[in-house]
Amino acid sequence: MSRTDHPTRLRAWLTAEIAGSSRQARAQQLWRALWRLRSNFTALVGLLILLALLAMALLAPWIATHDIYAQNLANRLKPPSAAHWFGTDELGRDIFSRVVFGARITLYIALLTAAIVAPVGLLIGTVAGYLGGWVDVLLMRVVDIFLAFPSLILALAFVAALGPGIENAIIAIALASWPPIARLARAETLSIRGSDYVAAVRLQGASKLRIVINHIMPMCVPSVVVRVTLNMASIILTAAGLGFLGLGAQAPSPEWGAMLSSGREFMLTSWWLAAIPGSAILLTSLAFNLFGDGLRDLLDPHHD
Repeated sequence: MSRTDHPTRLRAWLTAEIAGSSRQARAQQLWRALWRLRSNFTALVGLLILLALLAMALLAPWIATHDIYAQNLANRLKPPSAAHWFGTDELGRDIFSRVVFGARITLYIALLTAAIVAPVGLLIGTVAGYLGGWVDVLLMRVVDIFLAFPSLILALAFVAALGPGIENAIIAIALASWPPIARLARAETLSIRGSDYVAAVRLQGASKLRIVINHIMPMCVPSVVVRVTLNMASIILTAAGLGFLGLGAQAPSPEWGAMLSSGREFMLTSWWLAAIPGSAILLTSLAFNLFGDGLRDLLDPHHD
Protein backbone atom coordinates (compact mmCIF):
# COMPACT_ATOMS: atom_id res chain seq x y z
CA MET A 1 0.00 0.00 0.00
CA SER A 2 1.42 3.39 -0.98
CA ARG A 3 1.78 6.23 1.48
CA THR A 4 -0.73 8.33 -0.42
CA ASP A 5 -3.43 5.79 0.47
CA HIS A 6 -3.18 6.52 4.19
CA PRO A 7 -4.58 10.12 4.06
CA THR A 8 -7.34 8.91 1.75
CA ARG A 9 -8.32 6.10 4.10
CA LEU A 10 -8.19 8.43 7.10
CA ARG A 11 -10.45 10.97 5.37
CA ALA A 12 -12.89 8.24 4.40
CA TRP A 13 -12.89 6.97 8.01
CA LEU A 14 -13.59 10.48 9.31
CA THR A 15 -16.34 11.23 6.80
CA ALA A 16 -18.15 7.87 6.89
CA GLU A 17 -21.94 8.21 7.17
CA ILE A 18 -22.18 5.58 9.91
CA ALA A 19 -19.58 5.33 12.68
CA GLY A 20 -18.40 1.84 13.47
CA SER A 21 -17.34 2.58 17.04
CA SER A 22 -17.57 5.23 19.73
CA ARG A 23 -13.95 6.14 19.02
CA GLN A 24 -14.79 6.81 15.37
CA ALA A 25 -17.87 8.81 16.36
CA ARG A 26 -15.82 11.07 18.64
CA ALA A 27 -13.17 11.50 15.94
CA GLN A 28 -15.85 12.41 13.39
CA GLN A 29 -17.38 14.95 15.77
CA LEU A 30 -13.97 16.57 16.30
CA TRP A 31 -13.32 16.56 12.56
CA ARG A 32 -16.62 18.29 11.80
CA ALA A 33 -15.95 20.90 14.50
CA LEU A 34 -12.49 21.64 13.11
CA TRP A 35 -13.93 21.84 9.60
CA ARG A 36 -16.55 24.37 10.72
CA LEU A 37 -13.86 26.33 12.54
CA ARG A 38 -12.12 26.93 9.22
CA SER A 39 -15.07 29.03 8.05
CA ASN A 40 -15.01 31.22 11.17
CA PHE A 41 -12.34 33.77 10.33
CA THR A 42 -12.24 35.59 13.69
CA ALA A 43 -12.05 32.34 15.67
CA LEU A 44 -9.26 31.11 13.41
CA VAL A 45 -7.34 34.36 13.95
CA GLY A 46 -7.74 33.99 17.71
CA LEU A 47 -6.56 30.38 17.59
CA LEU A 48 -3.51 31.28 15.50
CA ILE A 49 -2.56 34.07 17.92
CA LEU A 50 -2.92 31.72 20.88
CA LEU A 51 -0.82 29.05 19.17
CA ALA A 52 1.83 31.68 18.42
CA LEU A 53 1.83 32.81 22.06
CA LEU A 54 2.10 29.20 23.23
CA ALA A 55 5.00 28.56 20.87
CA MET A 56 6.68 31.76 22.05
CA ALA A 57 6.30 30.68 25.68
CA LEU A 58 7.68 27.20 25.00
CA LEU A 59 10.59 28.46 22.90
CA ALA A 60 11.34 31.53 25.03
CA PRO A 61 14.99 30.63 25.77
CA TRP A 62 15.70 30.44 22.02
CA ILE A 63 13.58 33.45 20.98
CA ALA A 64 14.82 35.89 23.63
CA THR A 65 17.78 37.96 22.47
CA HIS A 66 19.10 39.02 25.90
CA ASP A 67 19.27 37.88 29.50
CA ILE A 68 16.00 39.03 31.06
CA TYR A 69 17.65 39.79 34.42
CA ALA A 70 20.87 41.43 33.17
CA GLN A 71 20.97 45.10 34.17
CA ASN A 72 22.92 47.79 32.33
CA LEU A 73 22.27 51.26 33.71
CA ALA A 74 24.37 52.81 30.94
CA ASN A 75 21.80 51.44 28.48
CA ARG A 76 18.61 52.38 30.36
CA LEU A 77 15.47 53.78 28.70
CA LYS A 78 16.69 53.21 25.16
CA PRO A 79 13.97 53.39 22.47
CA PRO A 80 13.28 50.44 20.15
CA SER A 81 16.22 49.76 17.85
CA ALA A 82 18.01 46.96 16.02
CA ALA A 83 19.92 46.09 19.19
CA HIS A 84 16.80 46.12 21.39
CA TRP A 85 13.66 45.54 19.34
CA PHE A 86 11.27 46.81 22.02
CA GLY A 87 13.75 49.12 23.76
CA THR A 88 15.08 48.84 27.31
CA ASP A 89 13.53 49.55 30.70
CA GLU A 90 14.63 51.73 33.60
CA LEU A 91 17.33 49.21 34.56
CA GLY A 92 18.62 48.66 31.04
CA ARG A 93 16.97 45.26 30.59
CA ASP A 94 15.77 44.19 27.15
CA ILE A 95 11.97 44.55 27.00
CA PHE A 96 11.50 42.15 24.07
CA SER A 97 13.14 39.30 25.95
CA ARG A 98 11.16 40.06 29.09
CA VAL A 99 7.87 40.14 27.14
CA VAL A 100 8.73 36.77 25.58
CA PHE A 101 9.39 35.18 28.97
CA GLY A 102 6.40 37.00 30.41
CA ALA A 103 4.16 34.98 28.07
CA ARG A 104 5.13 31.92 30.10
CA ILE A 105 3.92 33.49 33.33
CA THR A 106 0.69 34.84 31.87
CA LEU A 107 -0.28 31.59 30.15
CA TYR A 108 0.74 29.60 33.24
CA ILE A 109 -1.56 31.68 35.44
CA ALA A 110 -4.44 31.63 32.94
CA LEU A 111 -4.31 27.92 32.10
CA LEU A 112 -3.78 26.72 35.67
CA THR A 113 -6.62 28.93 36.91
CA ALA A 114 -8.89 27.54 34.18
CA ALA A 115 -7.87 23.99 35.13
CA ILE A 116 -9.02 24.73 38.69
CA VAL A 117 -12.24 26.67 38.13
CA ALA A 118 -13.68 24.46 35.37
CA PRO A 119 -13.95 21.18 37.35
CA VAL A 120 -14.83 22.93 40.62
CA GLY A 121 -17.60 25.01 39.06
CA LEU A 122 -18.83 22.07 36.98
CA LEU A 123 -19.05 19.75 39.98
CA ILE A 124 -20.75 22.25 42.29
CA GLY A 125 -23.20 23.37 39.62
CA THR A 126 -24.23 19.87 38.53
CA VAL A 127 -24.60 18.62 42.11
CA ALA A 128 -26.75 21.62 43.03
CA GLY A 129 -28.89 21.32 39.91
CA TYR A 130 -29.46 17.58 40.14
CA LEU A 131 -29.99 17.17 43.89
CA GLY A 132 -32.05 20.34 44.33
CA GLY A 133 -33.66 21.04 47.72
CA TRP A 134 -31.55 22.38 50.54
CA VAL A 135 -28.30 21.41 48.76
CA ASP A 136 -29.21 23.63 45.82
CA VAL A 137 -30.27 26.50 48.09
CA LEU A 138 -27.08 26.30 50.17
CA LEU A 139 -24.67 26.08 47.23
CA MET A 140 -26.39 28.80 45.23
CA ARG A 141 -26.42 31.18 48.19
CA VAL A 142 -22.67 30.68 48.45
CA VAL A 143 -22.41 31.44 44.74
CA ASP A 144 -24.53 34.57 45.20
CA ILE A 145 -22.20 35.80 47.94
CA PHE A 146 -19.18 35.43 45.65
CA LEU A 147 -20.99 37.06 42.73
CA ALA A 148 -21.93 40.05 44.89
CA PHE A 149 -18.35 41.30 44.64
CA PRO A 150 -16.43 42.25 41.47
CA SER A 151 -13.92 39.51 40.62
CA LEU A 152 -10.90 41.83 40.88
CA ILE A 153 -11.97 43.13 44.32
CA LEU A 154 -12.58 39.57 45.51
CA ALA A 155 -9.20 38.42 44.16
CA LEU A 156 -7.52 41.37 45.90
CA ALA A 157 -9.11 40.36 49.19
CA PHE A 158 -7.99 36.74 48.87
CA VAL A 159 -4.45 37.55 47.76
CA ALA A 160 -4.13 40.11 50.56
CA ALA A 161 -5.00 37.34 53.01
CA LEU A 162 -2.78 34.73 51.36
CA GLY A 163 0.15 37.00 50.59
CA PRO A 164 1.77 38.10 47.31
CA GLY A 165 3.13 35.59 44.82
CA ILE A 166 2.14 33.75 41.63
CA GLU A 167 0.75 30.66 43.38
CA ASN A 168 -1.34 32.72 45.80
CA ALA A 169 -2.53 34.89 42.91
CA ILE A 170 -3.71 31.77 41.06
CA ILE A 171 -5.61 30.56 44.13
CA ALA A 172 -7.16 33.99 44.62
CA ILE A 173 -8.24 34.31 40.98
CA ALA A 174 -9.64 30.77 41.01
CA LEU A 175 -11.67 31.49 44.14
CA ALA A 176 -13.13 34.55 42.45
CA SER A 177 -13.79 32.87 39.07
CA TRP A 178 -15.60 29.59 39.80
CA PRO A 179 -19.11 30.93 40.72
CA PRO A 180 -20.19 31.88 37.15
CA ILE A 181 -19.15 28.41 35.98
CA ALA A 182 -21.19 26.80 38.76
CA ARG A 183 -24.28 28.85 37.90
CA LEU A 184 -23.98 27.92 34.21
CA ALA A 185 -23.53 24.21 35.03
CA ARG A 186 -26.59 24.33 37.32
CA ALA A 187 -28.72 25.87 34.57
CA GLU A 188 -27.58 23.18 32.12
CA THR A 189 -28.30 20.45 34.69
CA LEU A 190 -31.83 21.71 35.33
CA SER A 191 -32.59 21.30 31.63
CA ILE A 192 -30.99 17.84 31.48
CA ARG A 193 -32.09 16.08 34.67
CA GLY A 194 -35.66 15.55 33.43
CA SER A 195 -34.62 13.99 30.11
CA ASP A 196 -35.56 10.45 29.16
CA TYR A 197 -32.04 9.03 29.17
CA VAL A 198 -31.42 10.26 32.74
CA ALA A 199 -34.71 8.68 33.83
CA ALA A 200 -33.69 5.41 32.14
CA VAL A 201 -30.34 5.37 33.93
CA ARG A 202 -32.09 6.11 37.23
CA LEU A 203 -34.49 3.19 36.70
CA GLN A 204 -31.52 0.90 36.10
CA GLY A 205 -30.43 1.60 39.67
CA ALA A 206 -27.57 4.02 39.09
CA SER A 207 -26.64 6.11 42.11
CA LYS A 208 -27.03 9.88 42.14
CA LEU A 209 -23.26 10.35 42.15
CA ARG A 210 -22.86 8.08 39.12
CA ILE A 211 -25.64 9.87 37.23
CA VAL A 212 -24.05 13.26 37.92
CA ILE A 213 -20.50 12.23 37.00
CA ASN A 214 -21.15 9.86 34.09
CA HIS A 215 -24.26 11.26 32.47
CA ILE A 216 -24.88 14.90 33.40
CA MET A 217 -21.40 16.39 33.68
CA PRO A 218 -20.34 15.27 30.16
CA MET A 219 -23.40 17.02 28.72
CA CYS A 220 -22.45 20.25 30.50
CA VAL A 221 -18.79 20.19 29.44
CA PRO A 222 -19.20 22.00 26.06
CA SER A 223 -20.96 25.00 27.62
CA VAL A 224 -18.45 25.11 30.47
CA VAL A 225 -15.50 24.99 28.06
CA VAL A 226 -16.95 27.88 26.08
CA ARG A 227 -17.56 29.94 29.22
CA VAL A 228 -14.09 29.26 30.62
CA THR A 229 -12.49 30.24 27.31
CA LEU A 230 -14.44 33.49 27.24
CA ASN A 231 -13.47 34.09 30.89
CA MET A 232 -9.76 33.71 30.12
CA ALA A 233 -9.54 37.37 29.14
CA SER A 234 -10.95 38.35 32.54
CA ILE A 235 -8.51 35.99 34.27
CA ILE A 236 -5.57 37.51 32.38
CA LEU A 237 -6.70 41.06 33.20
CA THR A 238 -7.15 40.15 36.88
CA ALA A 239 -3.69 38.55 36.98
CA ALA A 240 -2.21 41.64 35.32
CA GLY A 241 -4.06 43.85 37.81
CA LEU A 242 -2.62 41.92 40.73
CA GLY A 243 0.85 42.17 39.20
CA PHE A 244 0.33 45.88 38.59
CA LEU A 245 -0.46 46.36 42.28
CA GLY A 246 2.51 44.27 43.39
CA LEU A 247 0.38 41.38 44.69
CA GLY A 248 1.07 38.91 41.88
CA ALA A 249 4.43 37.95 40.42
CA GLN A 250 7.25 39.65 42.29
CA ALA A 251 10.25 41.53 40.90
CA PRO A 252 12.39 40.83 38.98
CA SER A 253 9.90 38.44 37.35
CA PRO A 254 8.95 39.61 33.81
CA GLU A 255 5.20 39.45 34.39
CA TRP A 256 3.32 41.80 32.07
CA GLY A 257 1.28 43.51 34.79
CA ALA A 258 4.39 44.17 36.86
CA MET A 259 6.19 45.51 33.78
CA LEU A 260 3.25 47.81 33.11
CA SER A 261 3.41 49.06 36.69
CA SER A 262 7.10 49.88 36.52
CA GLY A 263 6.66 51.59 33.15
CA ARG A 264 3.88 53.95 34.22
CA GLU A 265 6.41 56.34 35.79
CA PHE A 266 8.01 56.90 32.38
CA MET A 267 4.94 56.98 30.14
CA LEU A 268 5.47 60.60 29.05
CA THR A 269 9.15 60.19 28.20
CA SER A 270 9.54 56.46 27.42
CA TRP A 271 6.19 55.26 26.12
CA TRP A 272 7.41 51.78 25.15
CA LEU A 273 7.87 50.71 28.79
CA ALA A 274 4.11 50.64 29.34
CA ALA A 275 2.87 50.31 25.76
CA ILE A 276 4.63 47.03 24.97
CA PRO A 277 3.42 44.92 27.94
CA GLY A 278 0.02 46.62 27.75
CA SER A 279 -0.27 45.62 24.09
CA ALA A 280 0.72 42.05 24.97
CA ILE A 281 -2.08 41.89 27.56
CA LEU A 282 -4.55 43.35 25.06
CA LEU A 283 -3.55 40.96 22.27
CA THR A 284 -3.77 37.86 24.48
CA SER A 285 -7.14 38.86 25.91
CA LEU A 286 -8.48 39.62 22.43
CA ALA A 287 -7.25 36.26 21.12
CA PHE A 288 -9.07 34.36 23.86
CA ASN A 289 -12.26 36.33 23.20
CA LEU A 290 -12.13 35.67 19.46
CA PHE A 291 -11.44 31.98 19.95
CA GLY A 292 -14.11 31.74 22.65
CA ASP A 293 -16.72 33.20 20.30
CA GLY A 294 -15.79 30.59 17.73
CA LEU A 295 -16.05 27.78 20.27
CA ARG A 296 -19.48 29.06 21.28
CA ASP A 297 -20.64 28.78 17.69
CA LEU A 298 -19.25 25.25 17.48
CA LEU A 299 -20.07 23.74 20.86
CA ASP A 300 -22.95 25.64 22.43
CA PRO A 301 -26.22 24.16 21.16
CA HIS A 302 -28.24 27.04 22.65
CA HIS A 303 -26.36 29.76 20.72
CA ASP A 304 -27.75 30.90 17.41
